[in-house]
Parts: sequence; structure tokens; C-alpha cells
Amino acid sequence: MAASELYTKSARVWIPDAEEVWKSAELTKDYKNGDATLQLMLEDGTTVDHKLDPKTKNLPYLRNPDILVGENDLTALSYLHEPAVLHNLKVRFIDSKLIYTYCGIVLVAINPYETLPIYGSEIINAYSGQNMGDMDPHIFAVAEEAYKQMARDERNQSIIVSGESGAGKTVSAKYAMRYFATVSGSASEANVEEKVLASNPIMEAIGNAKTTRNDNSSRFGKYIEIGFDNRYRIIGANMRTYLLEKSRVVFQADEERNYHIFYQLCASANQPEFKNLRLSSANDFLYTRQGRSPVIEGIDDAKELRTTRHAFTLLGINESYQIGLFQVLAAILHLGNVEIKDRDSDSSLIAPNNRHLTAFCELVGVTYQDMSQWLCHRKLKTATETYIKPLPRLQATNARDALSKHIYAKLFNWIVEHVNKALITNVKQHSFIGVLDIYGFETFEINSFEQFCINYANEKLQQQFNMHVFKLEQEEYMKEQIPWTLIDFYDNQPCINLIEAKMGILDLLDEECKMPKGSDDSWAQKLYNTHLKTCSLFEKPRMSNRAFIIQHFADKVEYQCEGFLAKNKDTVNEEQINVLKASKFNLLVELFQDEEKATTPTGQVAGTGGRTRLSIKPDKGRDTSSKEHKKTVGCQFRNSLHMLMETLNATTPHYVRCIKPNDFKLAFSFDPKRAVQQLRACGVLETIRISAAGFPSRWTYQEFFSRYRVLMKQKDVLPDKKLTCKNVLEKLVQDQDKYQFGKTKIFFRAGQVAYLEKLRADKLRVACIRIQKTIRSWLARKKYLRQRSAAITIQRFTRGYQARCLAKFMRRTQAATIIQKYQRMYVERKRYRQKQAAALAVQTILRAYMARQKYQALLREHKAIIIQKHVRGWLARCWYKRCLEAIVYLQCCMRRMRAKRELKKLKIEARSVEHFKKLNKGMENKIMQLQRKIDEQHKDNRLVSERLVSLESSYAAESERMRSELSRLRGAEEDAKNKTNQVSSLLEELERLKKELSVTQQEKKTIEDWAQKYRDEMETMVSELKDQNGLLKKEKDDLNRMIQEQSRQMTEKMVHAIAQETQQLKTDLNEERSRYQNLLTEHLRLEEKYDDLKEELAHSSNVSKPGHRRTDSTHSSNESEYTYNSEYADTEEGSRAREDVTRGMDTSLTLKLQKRVTELEQEKQSLRNELENKEEQFQRARARDDAQFRKARGAELEYESLKRQELESENKKLRHDLADMRQSLLGDAATGAGAPGSPAYKVLLDQLNASCEELEVRKEEVLILRSQLVSQKEAVHHKETMTEPSVFAQDVNKLKDADELRQAYVGLKDTNRLLEQQLQTQRRTYDSEVESLRGELQNVKEENNRQQQLLAQNLQLPPEARIEASLQHEITRLTNENLELMADDPTASREARVIILRRMVDLMEQLEKQDRTIRKLKKQLKVYSKRIGEMGAGQTEGQTSPGQMVEEPIHPVNIPRREKDFQGMLEYKKEDELKLVKNLILELKPRGVAVNLIPGLPAYILFMCLRHADYVNDDQKVRTLLTSTINSIKKILKKRGDDFETVSFWLANTCRFLHCLKQYSGDEGFMKSNTSRQNEHCLSNFDLAEYRQVISDLAIQIYQQLVKCMENILQPMIVSGMLEHETIQGVSGVKPTGLRKRTSSIADEGTYTLDSILRQLSAFHSTMCQHGTDPELIKQVVKQLFYIIGAVTLNNLLLRKDMCSWSKGMQIRYNVSQLEEWLRDKGLMNCGAKETLEPLIQAAQLLQVKKKTDEDADAICSMCHALTTAQIVKVLNLYTPVNEFEERVSVAFIRTIQTRLRDRCESPQLLMDTKMIYPVTFPFNPSSLALETIQIPTSLNLSFLTRV
Repeated sequence: MAASELYTKSARVWIPDAEEVWKSAELTKDYKNGDATLQLMLEDGTTVDHKLDPKTKNLPYLRNPDILVGENDLTALSYLHEPAVLHNLKVRFIDSKLIYTYCGIVLVAINPYETLPIYGSEIINAYSGQNMGDMDPHIFAVAEEAYKQMARDERNQSIIVSGESGAGKTVSAKYAMRYFATVSGSASEANVEEKVLASNPIMEAIGNAKTTRNDNSSRFGKYIEIGFDNRYRIIGANMRTYLLEKSRVVFQADEERNYHIFYQLCASANQPEFKNLRLSSANDFLYTRQGRSPVIEGIDDAKELRTTRHAFTLLGINESYQIGLFQVLAAILHLGNVEIKDRDSDSSLIAPNNRHLTAFCELVGVTYQDMSQWLCHRKLKTATETYIKPLPRLQATNARDALSKHIYAKLFNWIVEHVNKALITNVKQHSFIGVLDIYGFETFEINSFEQFCINYANEKLQQQFNMHVFKLEQEEYMKEQIPWTLIDFYDNQPCINLIEAKMGILDLLDEECKMPKGSDDSWAQKLYNTHLKTCSLFEKPRMSNRAFIIQHFADKVEYQCEGFLAKNKDTVNEEQINVLKASKFNLLVELFQDEEKATTPTGQVAGTGGRTRLSIKPDKGRDTSSKEHKKTVGCQFRNSLHMLMETLNATTPHYVRCIKPNDFKLAFSFDPKRAVQQLRACGVLETIRISAAGFPSRWTYQEFFSRYRVLMKQKDVLPDKKLTCKNVLEKLVQDQDKYQFGKTKIFFRAGQVAYLEKLRADKLRVACIRIQKTIRSWLARKKYLRQRSAAITIQRFTRGYQARCLAKFMRRTQAATIIQKYQRMYVERKRYRQKQAAALAVQTILRAYMARQKYQALLREHKAIIIQKHVRGWLARCWYKRCLEAIVYLQCCMRRMRAKRELKKLKIEARSVEHFKKLNKGMENKIMQLQRKIDEQHKDNRLVSERLVSLESSYAAESERMRSELSRLRGAEEDAKNKTNQVSSLLEELERLKKELSVTQQEKKTIEDWAQKYRDEMETMVSELKDQNGLLKKEKDDLNRMIQEQSRQMTEKMVHAIAQETQQLKTDLNEERSRYQNLLTEHLRLEEKYDDLKEELAHSSNVSKPGHRRTDSTHSSNESEYTYNSEYADTEEGSRAREDVTRGMDTSLTLKLQKRVTELEQEKQSLRNELENKEEQFQRARARDDAQFRKARGAELEYESLKRQELESENKKLRHDLADMRQSLLGDAATGAGAPGSPAYKVLLDQLNASCEELEVRKEEVLILRSQLVSQKEAVHHKETMTEPSVFAQDVNKLKDADELRQAYVGLKDTNRLLEQQLQTQRRTYDSEVESLRGELQNVKEENNRQQQLLAQNLQLPPEARIEASLQHEITRLTNENLELMADDPTASREARVIILRRMVDLMEQLEKQDRTIRKLKKQLKVYSKRIGEMGAGQTEGQTSPGQMVEEPIHPVNIPRREKDFQGMLEYKKEDELKLVKNLILELKPRGVAVNLIPGLPAYILFMCLRHADYVNDDQKVRTLLTSTINSIKKILKKRGDDFETVSFWLANTCRFLHCLKQYSGDEGFMKSNTSRQNEHCLSNFDLAEYRQVISDLAIQIYQQLVKCMENILQPMIVSGMLEHETIQGVSGVKPTGLRKRTSSIADEGTYTLDSILRQLSAFHSTMCQHGTDPELIKQVVKQLFYIIGAVTLNNLLLRKDMCSWSKGMQIRYNVSQLEEWLRDKGLMNCGAKETLEPLIQAAQLLQVKKKTDEDADAICSMCHALTTAQIVKVLNLYTPVNEFEERVSVAFIRTIQTRLRDRCESPQLLMDTKMIYPVTFPFNPSSLALETIQIPTSLNLSFLTRV
């Protein structure tokens, strides 16, 4: 294919860029051969001319189609080159938030610098067992591939994790080890996987430090071998370490830290156990403060130390050794603070009593003098003499630092060694997986010896990587029989030879180190002389003679020679080492001992079977006592590296390349420059180059046919797909070298897939244009016809409308003329009448006005005279008052003037001292005299007053006598005058009577006027009172309506609260049920494991005592708690048997079981404490609510009392005013003649009294209504205390704020009548209470007699029946009391019910306690009796036949007796019980029974046998039959638990047996649907309620086993059938998948499809129906299965980018519809199974909906309510277009979705829990089958049963 065909207009290319490394551009003009430039347009619209290299004429890289961008595997890209790789990684990392990407066999991991929820146990379970290409890239996928290849190929594996510091190597290695520990488990039950994971915090503490690039950078390399046994379970691990960065102990750069362990110790210095270490803050020590960054944000060093110590403990390093390690570390810190001073220029000294040196010596147990001596001196040895030479201060300081580094290195190696010994077990290792966490290629501004060793190691690893990639490519081509052509790839063997070969850099370095006067300069010259002219990879810098340059595979690196010799020698003063060896501190001595003499804190030392040692140690063949430090670091590193490469070459490697996206630790920030630099260094681009050199794109023939079927014509399609593909390719691609046909695949050169995609897109585009053309033509034609029809219709309606308008206008014109005629006539007539009426009115008004004017003039004249009279009188009085005031004022002025003069004199006298003395002189005498005078005057006054009283009395008597005499005389005088002047008096009397008559007439007129005025006022008052009465009536109606509304609202609230409470109780019940069933499952698992271990132990021992062989069986795990605990309190014989078993049992198992029991006990205790805390919180909340209510109620009552007092005072005032008005009215009326008796007055008074009475009645009604409202609210408050304790207070506050309440208070004027009624009510209540108390007293007497009778009856019963009878009587009594209370008082009955329930619970607890005590005593009695028998008769027990089953003691159940007798049952003999169980359970074939016999026949037979045992009253027979049945069912399920038919059969029979026990129990609740004959078959003597619980628990276990069995069958079908298989063929295309091939979506032979799932579901359903499983139980099973299908499908969808497309969403929705159709056919639509698929349905809809605008975001948020935010965002991030016509989801749209879903309260978990099992219930399902009609077939071999 020519370049002109690809480089056409609109083709997109990559061009170099200084900032972004590569920049995308688009051709604006076709390229033609010979063009020197390309005309390009950048993405921002800028036009540029790209010049081609005139020498090479290389065109820029082509860009891949958008459909390939974001692929999981970089090798799936059509164009494989650097810009394509960089762009694909950037899109996945920035846009999709995906940090893992495949690059062939390499997993590229980009550090997100953010915690992601993709490493949980649910993710591990999702990747477990999956093929590497079937899921999205992940470190777990690599770990699973390694684990799978180890098991499949029987070959050891290695995972090589490399990258720069801060790229995430350590975290990746940690997650890989966590995966192995989780998936494989432990073989020895000794928590080996926990120990392997526990080594991580230890190694991080002592080997990791903060650097400028990483807060937790590993400063050493490590290779961890995780060992597995032949069953591929972890048995141990082994660790090797490489090149620890010792220089960090004594020096740190800015913003860096020393190793974490030092800061952890300093942060915990205040702990009591660390007091003797004399530590303080990290800033106080030289070795920890140089970096000036002692704290890492978000890290608690003290907490990290606790984690480290816990890990030490878990690995067996005891507390004393831990303190010893910390003691050595603290000594290193103190040694760094030892200050060395100059003595002179050639010597130095340490001040005596140096605080830090003293602390160092005390901690390590050496003498101060020796250490101070050898820190400042060194010993020189010659052939004949030994010299002690003083050291200058600089050399002494370096020697001190060298000693610190050496001690730390020894400590590091010691810890690694003992960690390894703790991880090694005695189990033989079958294979291993190694995890290599090693530093990546490093280049800095200044590169030294450490960088040289690191890059040397990376050269070796890169060589191994290149060879492995080359080998895989070669194997692939040979497998497909492709002609093999040698691929040219970079071979770095010359660079390795330069470093490690003879006379190489390391050899010359070791040689120079042996020279007495060797230096870095002389070594550099040797390098120049040896390699400068002979090796092209070695260069010399132009400006330096102390550096050299090596051309590594990744880049050129310049190394500074300074310090190479010193670091390679790693010398330490030998005398210092001798001082430390002479220490009294055992651990320090152990650090410096020879390796074979070292002891371990855990005791044992185990070999690893030929594996290399874990740390760099000198060769033991040499004399290491004096030359331990002579072996150079470079030599050690080279040897250990060679051993590492040998190990890696012997394993299958898996590569993880960690990339650091930026240098600033920013979350999801991508720096292209840094990324490209690391991609080049880690070999990813080399992998791409090797792949691109061959045939990187590979398709199977079926995939190629499915994808490019559109490019074929119908005649090209042949039955043979392979031949069809060959013919098509020969037509499409002319160059035969661009592709090759293999056996199963087609291989393409780079770029060919892009070309084929271009042809496919062009073909689809042409087809789309043709479809669009046809559709647009059809739409335009349809639109034209629709418009034409609409226009004709509009014209027709318009013309009709116009005609109707014309006719209407003409009718209106005629009507208007007639209306005008009559209107004008009416107007004229009305105008005339108005004028006439106006004239008459004017005349009337004028005449009246003149009369009024005349009357007003007369009236004004009369009133003016009166006014003048009063004014003149007022003026005279005013003149008099003014005169009087003036006189008084003059008098006051004169008196004031005299008083002022007197005051002035007194002031003058007061100022005089002599006067003051005179006044004070004899003051006391004067006071006493005055007191005596006052007393005397009081006496005189009393005498005078007495005399005055006597005189007054005498004067009064005399004056009375004189008055009577005067009156007598006056009467006589009057008589005389009357007689003499009688005539004149009569005349005067006549005149006076005339005047009085006139005055009386005037007064009468005045009274009449006043009465009229008063009548008007009273009428106004009466109307006002009527209005007020109306308002009160309205208020009454409003209050009634408000009461009804509030009653309705409160009823609704109560209903809502009850519904919520019911829902919450249901949820709690389901959770409790699920927790209980999970505990049953865990118990069963432990029980099975215990049985397996006992069987293995018995099998391994192969020795059994004659006469003591027993069939081991454990109690049912479904029994109650004391049944479980009774395993530990068995008989003496069982104890001996267990002792024999336990002797051979592994101690670790015992520890683990004890640990598990302890955990269960702790969990139980925590649950109990949580329940108590909840109850306490509830009580506190209730008390708080009551207090708040009482407070609010008190405030309200106080407010009401104040308001009532105010209203009462106002009421009294009004009454007083009314009485005054009445009296004044009577008084005023009394002055007139006959006024009080007038009819007007009486009518007025009657109306006033009636209004007052009506007002009083309305007030009382309002008050009564209000009191009823308050009492009703109080009653409702007591009801709502449990749900809404503050509703009443809120309602009262609402009323308090309302205007109605204030108006109601205005009407409360008088409460006397209400108080009187209340008093009467209280009297009636008192009488009723007295009567009720009398009745209660009589009832108590009767109850006492009844109890005495019951007590006498109970004493005659046996003890067990006595307890049961007393309990039944107590329950009956309490129930009767409860019913009576409910009938009398519902409120009191609620409290009484609570008390009764508590009493019942107490009684039940007492009963259970007595039961346990009785059982314990019985058991002890049996044990003692057996011991006595054994002591007397010896070992005389009979042997048990091999086929005979031995009874296993089950917890004795209390079986109350009943005194009824029924018939109809099966009888068997005691010795036939084992035969019955064997034939009916153990050897029964479910398939034959299910097909030929009635469902549940074994259950019916067992129950009929049980009925006979009940009939004969044989409790032992009942117990043994039930025990044998339960144990046999468990045994058959354990034996054939993987057989679905067996499990389903026994689940159905167990449930039927449970229903029979309920149906025939005699309980009324279970007998409602029984026939009379069935009621006769009820159990007569025993109550098996406790055994019903045991069998119910057994049914739960069988149900869980059934679900697990069905899940195992369905699991392989779900992903293939629901996701991968194309149910609708041709909807989804197949995209290129690269090297990691995924499962094909084309249905091959043996591939599961949706029909496979439906057939399997139908098989499940039909089998359960044949077995007679309850319909409700079948619904629960189907619901659980559909949940598993939905959860597994959704989880795989969330972890597979290739499945997130529009077409796949359509496939999923179609598959779900088929599942719903299956439910509909089976009649199971209402079982809740469809709802479990809702998350999957919404995920499929999410793939298909539009995802662009804000409206789309709103629709998605409302639609996907069953999906979590994490799941929605994950689907949107993974959405991948399959065709170019689809569009990707923009990042902005995803951010919008996240913003709108931010307020959701949900779990952040990404995947659904596939292990979740819904709690199962067994609804009672009685059988209509009569027991007497059941026939036992002979095929069951139960002829020994006799029908009774």
C-alpha cells in the first residue's frame, strides 16, 4: 500500500513537539511522492508546514482511528509507535481514570496518587479464575495468570515489578501478594498468608523512606518467593534483599527523611517501655533532622509503630527481641549526636561524659572509654608492629557514620533473616511465585555508585525481558506455522560486558580498591585507558577528568567517580567492631556473630531446598573472622544479581512496569515528557518495536469474518470461513507481505488493520448516505403531502368561516336598528320622569329649609340667653378666684420672706463653734427630760381624752333633751301660726302646686328623652352582643373543624408511623435472619472441617482400639446455643476418644479454632453490648422527649393560667360595671314617676339579661371544646411516644401561635360552672373507683382460691410437667388480665402488656435456666454412674458391628406430656431403626422416588413412625429417631452435597417433615386447615417445638447448600451467556484485541449461550417441582438465582471495557427480556426475581441512552436509581464505541453526573456482593394428604414397618 493512499487530505498524523512531546495534526492537502513539506492543521486551528527530512524522507507517524483509542492492550493499535502508545495511556489515565494497560505481556501501571476502590475482596473474587484477556487490565489479572500458569504448567513463576522511585512498585507488589494470600489460602491453618502480608509493614519500616519523589520509597530491592504445596496453597515465603541504601542512615537531602522506623520510635518516645531509650523529638537527632521534613502529611508515626510491632509479634519475634531491636536503633541515633572536636590538625577527641555517647554505650552494653578511644583512633598493622594512629576530626566523623551504617545494615539483615525463618514451614514446597520489587532505571544530575549498580541491574533485567519477548514472538509464529524472519532488536550484551566482564568497570574498581594508595582519580584514568578507544558505549565528558559516560539501553548516563572506591570498599574500623562484639548486649553480639551460630526468637531454622540466601553474605569458604569486610559491595551485588537472573530464567516471568505520571504527586495529572522518558527506560517501547517489526495485529478467521463481512459480496461468502477470508484479503490488500495466514489466525503488519477499518468505515459511510438519501426523500414527500392536505383543509374552513361571518353581520345590523328604536324611546321617557321628580324634590327641600331656618333662629336666640347667663356667672367666679389667689400669694410671699430671715439667723448661729458646743452640751439630759415630758404628756392626754369622752356623752344627752323640747315648742308655735294664717296658706299652696305641675311636666319630657336615648344605646349594645355571639358560634365551628382536621392528620401520621415501623421491623428481621443463617453456615463449615480433620487423622493413624470404634458425628449446628456448647461437656467416654484424637492434631488448628471461637464470642458480646446501648439510647431519648414535653406543657399551662387570671379580672370588672349600670338605671328611674315599671324599661332589661345568659352559654361551650382538644392531644401524645414524641407539643405551639387560640381565650370569662361540673365528675369518679376496688378485692379473693387449687393439682404432677403446667397457668392468667385491661382501658392495657411480656420473658428465662441445670445434673449423673460401672466391671463394653450406627447424644429436649390418644401410624422395632434410616435416607435414590412416588414420601413415613413412638409414650424412641434422621440427612448431604437432585430432594422432604410436625402438633394456629380426621392424628404425648427449630435450622443449611450447588452449575454460563454470546447476531462488531485475546462472542461448539442458562433454570425448576418443593420456597430460590445472574453479569460488565457499548446494551436488554419471559411462563413474576435484575437493566439502559446534554444527565440520574454513583461513573468511563458513528462520553458530562449525584447517601462499593444470600423463610404449607391413605412401596425395602 503506497504512502499516497494513507497520507491523504483529512488524514491525521503525529508531529514532534517540545512541550507535549507529540502533537496531533491533520493533513489539509494530499501528499505526493517527492513533496518536501506537508501542509498540516493543528487541533487548535493553526496551520503549519511540516518539513520532511531530506535524507530519510520519513513521513510523520499516522494516528490510529478513534475507535481504537483507549484500548486495553497497546498491541491492539493498528499503528504501533511511541505517540500512539503515549496518547492511548493518556486517554485511559486522564479521561477514563484507568491506571492499568496491557502492552503485550507487560502490564503498565500509572501511579494515580489517589486511593482507588479497586483492590477490595470483591474485586479479587471477580478476577479469580478468569482468563487474563477476559477482564480489564489489573495487577490482580497478572497475579491470577501467574497463579494459573503455576498450577497448569507445573512451572515456577515470577512477577517483575520495576519503575522509578514513586511510581508505585511497592504498592503493586503488595497487592500481588495480597491476591495470592486471598485466593490460595493457607495449607497449614497457621495463618501463613497473614504472616506473608505482615512482612510488608516491617520491611517498609526498616527499608522505606520519604524522598522528594515518593513519601514511601523503597530504598532496597527485594525478591519474595511465595511457596505453595501440591494443592497450590501458601505454605511459606522467602525474601532476598539487594543493595540497601545505607548512606541514608547518616545523610538525607532536603525534603527527605531517614528510614521510617527512626521517626516511629521518636514519635513513641513517651511510651513507658521506651523511657530507657532516652529518645525525644526527631528534630533533636542529627540523623533525622537533616532533611528538615520530619513529618509526612496524613501519617501517624506512633500508629505506624504499633502496626510494625503487631507484625513483629505475628511473625514470632517476641517482645524482648523487639525492645532489643529498638534499643539498637536508638543507639544509632545517639551515636549520630556524638560530637567529635579537634584536638589539633591531625587528631580529635570526644569530650568526657558526652551525654549521647554515654547513652549509646549503655544501650549497646560497651564501655565508654573503649568506644571513645576507637572513635578517634585507628590501629595500623605491619608485618612486625602495630600502631595506633589518631584520626582528624573529619575522618573520625566519617568513621562514626560508617559504624552507624554498618550497624544498621547488620540489623536490617538480621530482621530479614528472622522474617524469613518465621515464614518458612516444614511442609514440602512444590512450587513458588516470586515477586521482584526492584528499582528502575535512574539518572540524576549527579550519579554515583548507587545509580551505577541500579542501572547495571536494569541492564540485566532488560536483557532478560528482551529475550523473553523475542521468545514469545517466535513461539507464536511457529505455533501458527508462519514463515519466521529474524526480528532485529536491541541487544544490550555489550553494555553488560562493559560493566561485568573481565577488565570491565567492576573489575577495575575492585582492583583499584586493593591498591594501597588507590583513589577515584587513578581509577578514572584506568577506565579511560582501557575502554575509551575500545568500546563505543563508553565516553569521557569533555569538561571533566573524574567522570565517565555509559550508553545504557534507555539513555546516556554520566557518573561522577568521586566516592566510588569508598562505597565499594564499605570499610569499618575493625577495632570498633571488636568493641561491639565484646558487648554485654546479647542481641548486638548476635548481629556480629557468624551466620551459622545465630539463634532465632522463634526457635527453629529450616532450609529452603536449594534456594539462594536472602541477603548479601560473605563466602563461608573463606576466613570471615578477620576479613569479613574485605569483599567489595560491587562483587557482592554482581554475585547476587547473577543468582537472581538464574532464578528468573528458571521461571516464567510476568512484567509490571510502573510509571510516574508527574513529579509533583498530583492526582491524575499526566506529564508527557516524564512518561515518555520512563516508557523508554522500562522497555515498553522496545516491546512495541519488536511487535511492530513482525505482525502485531492478529485475528481469528471467525472474528475477521464477523468484523469485515460488510466488505464482502454475497458471492464471496463460502461455507469455509478460512477460504472466504483468504479470497477477500487478496482482493483488498494487494501486497502479500502485509499479512500472513496461520492455522487459526490471520497476522497483519502494522497499519493494515487501520487500512481495513478505513475501508469498512467508507463502505458503511456510503451505505449510510444511501439510507439517508432514501429516508430524507421519503420524509420530504410525506411532509409535502401532509402540507398540501393541510392547506386544502384550511381553505375549506376559512371560506365557510367567512360566509358565516357575513350572515351574522347582516342579522346583527337588523337587530341593532330595532334595539336603537326602543332604546331612544326609553331614554326620552326616563329623562322626562327625572325632570318631574327633580322639580317636586326641589320644592319640598326649599320649603323645609325655610321652616328649619326660622326654627333655628328662635332656638339660637334662646340658647344665647342661657349662654350669656352662664358666662357672666363664670366671669364673676373667675374674678373672685383670681382675687383670692392673689391674696394667698401675697401672704405666702410675706411668710417666705420672714422664714428666709429666720433661716439666715439659724445658719449664722450654726456656723458658730460656741453655739454648736452649747447645743450639744447636756444633749443627753435634754433628751431624757424630753422623753419624760412626752410620757407625762401622754398620760395627761389620756386623762383629758377620758374626760372629753364623758363630757361628750353628757353633752349629747343634754342636747337630745333640749332638741326634743325645742321640737315640742316649735310644734306648738306652728299650730298657732297655722290656725291664724290658714286662709293665706291655702292660697299660697294653690299657687305652689301650679308651679310644681309645670316643673313635673318638664321633668317628664326630660326623662322620656333620656329613656329614648338609653333605649337606642341598649339596642346598639344588644346588636353588638349578637355579633359577639355569632363570632363565638363561628369560633366554635372553627374549633370543631380544627379538631376533626387534627384528628384526621394525627390518624394519618399514626398510620404512616406504623407503616414505617413495620417496614423497619421487617428490615431488622431480615437482617437478623440473615445474620443467624450466616452463623449457621459458619458453624457448619467449622463442623465439616472438624470432621474432615478427624477423618484424616484416623486415616493417617490406621490404628483403632478393639471394642471402642465409634462413628464420629457432631451435634447439629442448627440447635440452640446450649446444644452447640454441649459438645464440650460430653460423657467421659467421648472425652477419652477426643483426647486420643487431639494428641495427633496439629497445634495450629487448635489455636485457630480457639481463635475462631473467641471471635464468635466477642462478636456475640459486641452484638449484645450494641443492643444494650441501643436500648439505653432509646430510653435516654424517650426521657429527653418526655422532659421537653413536660417543659413545653408547663410553659403552656403557666401561660394559660396567666391568661385565665387576666380574663377573670376582666370578667369581674365587666360584671361590676353591669351591676353599676343596673343600679344607676334603677336609681334614675326611681326619681321619675312610674319609670321602673314602664314597658320599655322591662323589655330593655329582659333583652340585656337574655344576651348575658347566651354569652355565658357560648363561653362555657368554647371552654369545654378547648378542654376536650387538650385532653385528646394528651392522649395522642401517649400513643406517639414511641414514634413521634414531640408531635403534641408542636401542635400545641401551632395553636398557640394561631389567632383562633387568642379569640378562644377572649370568650373564657367565667369558669364557675365548669369547675362545678368538674367537682361533680370527680365525685362520680370517686364513687366508681370505690366500686371497682371492691370488685377487684372480690376478684383477688377468687384468684387466691383458684391458685391454691392449681397449686394442689401441680403438686401431684411430676417435676417436668409441673414446671410446664405452672408456666401455662401463668400465661393464661396474664392473658386474661390483658384482655380485661384492653376492654376497660386501652391506654392502661398497653402498659400492662409490657409488664406481662417482661414477666413472661423472666419466667421463660427461669424455665430455661432450670432446664439447663437439670440436664447438666442428669448428664453428670450418667457420667458418674458409668464411671462406677466401669470401675466395678472393667472394660466390658460390647463391640459395635461395622455397619451399625451408634446413637449420638443430642441435647435432651423437654417433651411435655399430653393426655390424648389417637390411632393411624407405622410401628417399628428398636433394632430396626438403623435399617429404617439406611433404606429411607442413606441409600435412597432421589430420581426414582421423585418420578414414581408421591412427593415427600420419606417425610411422611418418618412422621408416621414418629407418631407411633408418641403414641406409645416412648420419649427415648422419639429422641433417637429424630437424632438419627437429622444426622443421616447431614451425612448424605456431606457425601453427595454437589448433586443438585439430592440436595433439592432432601430440602423438599425436610420442609415437608417440618410442616407435618407443625400440622399435627395440636397447636390451634396450625390446625385451621386440617380435616377432622387429620386433627385426630395429632401428637398426643410430646411437644416437639424445640425439635421443629432444629429441623428448621437444618432446612436453612440445606437451602444454602442448594443455592451454592446451583451457583456452581450456573457460574460458568452467566458471563458467556449474558455478555459474550451474541443472541442477536450481527448487532455488535468485533474490535481488535491485541495479544491478550478475549473470549469470542461467536458461539462455538461448547460455548454457553442464553439458551443454556434458560435450559438449566428450567431443569432446576422442574426438578424442584417433581420433588414437591413448596411453591414459596421455589420463588425464593429463583429470586436468589436471578440475583446471582444479575450481580455476576453487572460485575463483569464493570470490569470489561470491551463490553461497555451501545450494541452490548441492546444484547443485555434482550437477554433480560428472555429471562423475564421465562419467569412469566413459570408463573414466577411476583417472586421478586425481576427486581433483582434492576441494576443490570439500568446499566444496559445507561449504555444506550443519549449522553451529551444536561437534560440527558438529569434523565440518567432519575433512571439509574438502583446503581451507585461509582457504578454509573464507571460505566460512563468504560463506554467504548464499536463503530466510528458512535461517540465517546465526554469528561465534562461525567463530571456533571458526579456533581448531580454528590448528595446520594450510598455505599462507595463498586461491585455487587455475589456471595450475598437472601434470608430464607419456610411458610407453613399444610398437606391435604391423609396419612392413612399412604402406601409404602416395596421398592423402599421397608417391610419391617407395621401399619397401626
